[in-house]
Amino acid sequence: MLWAWRIETIRLANLGYLGHMWELFAMWAWIGVFLHASFALTLTPEVAPSAAKLVTFATIGIGALGCLAGGVFADRLGRTTVTMAAMVVSGACAATVGLLYGGSPVLLSVVCLVWGIAIVADSAQFSASVVELSKPELVGTMLTLQTALGFTLTLVTIHLMPLWVEWMGWRYAFMPLAVGPFLGVWAMARLRAHPDSLRLANGRR
Repeated sequence: MLWAWRIETIRLANLGYLGHMWELFAMWAWIGVFLHASFALTLTPEVAPSAAKLVTFATIGIGALGCLAGGVFADRLGRTTVTMAAMVVSGACAATVGLLYGGSPVLLSVVCLVWGIAIVADSAQFSASVVELSKPELVGTMLTLQTALGFTLTLVTIHLMPLWVEWMGWRYAFMPLAVGPFLGVWAMARLRAHPDSLRLANGRR
């Protein structure tokens, strides 16, 4: 376990992953509740529940395109490039989506779809980075540790969301999730500047 923090490049890749996970599952867990509450203010009672379910499904499901695009572009442009770009977009969505609460259902839906793509476009790149940066005999351990830390962290934000909704309302409740991706951008920028980052994606850091 200590190797994950003693080796700077792996530590930075893990911090990027933790920033990603701070946001991801809390968004997936609560976006449907948020959309239902917002659409109830702007659509008829007959339409709002179905519309919220449909947009929730699309927001999560469209992440498959984000994963595919993330993998393709990471191999061509670099892992840190893709992860930083994806986290800037997803962090911006987390910071602003609540401001659309009770507003245009179409605009809100578009922002959610963009968020759904960006929030997972970087996901596989963190594990790929750990594989490329680790010694061969440590790869399995490093991946297991990364996954365990990330999924444990998700429990925190999933359970904090209802408290944020109570304290700040839906307009601001998603904003704290933006802290994760912006921490992740910082970590991946530091990783990009490290000489060992040339080991990523055959030199496409």
